[in-house]
Amino acid sequence: MKYFCYTMGDERDAIPPPAPEDMAAMGEFVAEMMAKGVLLATGGMAPTSMAVRIRYEENEYTVTDGPFAEARELVGGWALIDVPSKDEALGIAKRFLKLAGGGESTIRPVFGPEDFAPPA
Repeated sequence: MKYFCYTMGDERDAIPPPAPEDMAAMGEFVAEMMAKGVLLATGGMAPTSMAVRIRYEENEYTVTDGPFAEARELVGGWALIDVPSKDEALGIAKRFLKLAGGGESTIRPVFGPEDFAPPA
């Protein structure tokens, strides 16, 4: 099962750069997860000042450039993992949070077309 894991950030609070040893430990963790085929993709999110929103309603598109003043809690970083169970996803998230020095992650199952295939 694929899981989308993400941490929240707040654009009002600048996050200091990690110490070199913390970056090295996180790099080793990411390399390990990629080598095992568990980590499919990962990244950090740019601030909303670089974002754009698009809305389609009543046959019209509206495009709004960031920043978005009403945004407080935003996705800060994310990872897409592929593991057999929620327990394994939780174990990976626990390791990540410990390496990151704390925080909170949300883990959500990802559904693909194969989850909605017609019965055989």
